[in-house]
Amino acid sequence: MASFLATSLLCGLVTTAVSAQGMHYPPARKGAQVDDYHGTKVADPYRWLEDVDAPETRAWIEAENRLTAAYLAQVPARETIRRRLTALWNYPRYGTPFHKSGRYFFLKNDGLQNQAVLYKQASLVGDPEVLLDPNLLAADGTVALSVLEPSEDGRLLVYGTQASGSDWEEYRVRDVASTRDLGDRLRWIKFSSASWTHDGLGFFYSRYPEPSGGDALRAVNRFQTLYYHRLGTEQAADVLVYERPDQPDWGVNGNVTDDGRYVILTVWLGTDRRNRVYYFDLLDAARPRVRGDVVKLLDAFDASYDFVGNDGPVFYFATDYDAPRKRVIAIDTRHPERGAWREIIPQGEDVIDAVRLIHDMFVVNYLHDAHSRLRLFTMDGRFARELALPTLGSVSAITGERRDAEMFFAFTSFLYPTTIFRHDFATGATSAFKAPAIDFDPAGYETEQVFYHSKDGTRVPMFVTHKKGARRDGSNPTLLYGYGGFNISLTPAFSVGVAAWLELGGMYAVPNLRGGGEYGEEWHQAGMHEKKQNVFDDFIAAAEYLVAQGYTSRPKLAIAGGSNGGLLVGAAITQRPELFGAALPTVGVMDMLRFHKFTIGWAWVTEYGSADSAAQFPYLYAYSPLHRITPGTSYPATLVTTADHDDRVVPGHSFKFTAALQAAQAGPRPVLIEIETKAGHGAGKPTSKVIEEQADRWAFLVQNLGMLAPGTP
Repeated sequence: MASFLATSLLCGLVTTAVSAQGMHYPPARKGAQVDDYHGTKVADPYRWLEDVDAPETRAWIEAENRLTAAYLAQVPARETIRRRLTALWNYPRYGTPFHKSGRYFFLKNDGLQNQAVLYKQASLVGDPEVLLDPNLLAADGTVALSVLEPSEDGRLLVYGTQASGSDWEEYRVRDVASTRDLGDRLRWIKFSSASWTHDGLGFFYSRYPEPSGGDALRAVNRFQTLYYHRLGTEQAADVLVYERPDQPDWGVNGNVTDDGRYVILTVWLGTDRRNRVYYFDLLDAARPRVRGDVVKLLDAFDASYDFVGNDGPVFYFATDYDAPRKRVIAIDTRHPERGAWREIIPQGEDVIDAVRLIHDMFVVNYLHDAHSRLRLFTMDGRFARELALPTLGSVSAITGERRDAEMFFAFTSFLYPTTIFRHDFATGATSAFKAPAIDFDPAGYETEQVFYHSKDGTRVPMFVTHKKGARRDGSNPTLLYGYGGFNISLTPAFSVGVAAWLELGGMYAVPNLRGGGEYGEEWHQAGMHEKKQNVFDDFIAAAEYLVAQGYTSRPKLAIAGGSNGGLLVGAAITQRPELFGAALPTVGVMDMLRFHKFTIGWAWVTEYGSADSAAQFPYLYAYSPLHRITPGTSYPATLVTTADHDDRVVPGHSFKFTAALQAAQAGPRPVLIEIETKAGHGAGKPTSKVIEEQADRWAFLVQNLGMLAPGTP
């Protein structure tokens, strides 16, 4: 249905012009706040907007939302786009099944359900039964599932819920057979796993202290502590397992090994992938043994160590120690000195993205130029085989246990909707287990991978998806999406929103910027701290490449990104405002001088640096989007999006950035903000909200990139 708008819009999408000319932005008071950073005076006139609950801020939010709603209501294409997005989203979507003690568990969304439902199934050919439907937990669909962890015998399930997009989680325990909850309820949990002891009497989890003052959404999160919860007891009786009051910024998670013997403690600092690994033996005393003294196996924060599995006292890790693209090693805990480490799978040309131990084989997902290669290795590291994948794309969510005869994984690409595959280790066969049936025909489109050079000559890959035979005459509306940070890789993935964008005649480009993990830790570090400008240079160079190669032109080029990607968009439009026709920064980190003062923002200091440091302040100030806005500049059409329940990147970032950009805008293009209520950073957002937001973004781009309906002269 590649031309779905041709008959419904007929006369084109820009029949009514709506611009910033004559637009009256809500008044935003300029305060007198000035801060001194190591001798540099920095004004912060919109500091008052950081207080999201203040009456003045609420009035500003309501006025901005009214302005944005009125603007979007005048865009003729919006309703048609919304209807098409709704139709595209209406297809069954499955999560990867996981197996425990004779039962399969999986998530499924029938199509337009706000949240996916958890099912249980006795066999792959049996009829599934609903185990947990989060849509029944809130009428508006704003309660989402997070952690799902069955006990070893499969009788009980720990599940986590998140309300209104908050990172805060509540844990409950459900009886799998009866589908009824037990009385256990645990709160003040963030960034935690749940891991059962094999006797089924309880589980380990991590929590923060209860926030004081009643403002959980704004509280700074420090002093994460590991606890053991015994079923049937109050949370106040949970056993303290490990804490570090002398290290408030350290976080810790505890996981029981597959053999049930050890508890592995992964100790982390901020968002740094380097971690420490401690453990204790549950068999040293009466089970379940929970105590504060642990064996400090890896205690230097010198590399990342991802625990894969164990054979008794021999622990297997995927690590970037002396291997920036990672390798797999074995450490005998009886002889843990580095000289005794044994290399199982050496570092290769491709980056190891994930390792699982299934059917006594190492299942390794590699990234080759930012797309997956899935390979199997024996326990002694011998290459066994590579699994054929349908096309250039991404493998994720690999499930299976050490003794299982099968595994499942998800595969996706820009033009390949997420499909669940099953691999049978006995036969070596891989087959599609759950393939979606979606009202989108990818045959008329193609994805190409191109390489371009950044400002300093670095070669950067980029995926470009577009209609087959598209002309390179600069006329194609193009959306350039990026992230570039925190060692996160942007690999090919299907998106209903992008499918609708392609049907609208758009191109979609995704560059693999430095700061990500596509080429290992060296690629990551090339976009951190004082080298963060490399990320923006890579993104700007991608835009210039698309224009120079005729894919698009500056007035037809839009950019988008969320969170750290929102920072990317903010930096791009403040450094090169003339290069873009439109911008969509979402939940962005816009104030690089104060981000560390809110909720979990302090954790990003390991990636960005901190304005509290005299050495780091200058480079943060040099690119901070809020502080690079220049009055009297013609900025691209910009639609900022955020949420009042975002307790990761607090909405004050977007509020202050929008107020400053509106005041500075000298050109004719609109600067608007859409502030979602009862939503957070993005995870668990109801399908209905996702569709509405996507329709608003595409309508905004259609309006400001001068797009016409297919077939219009």
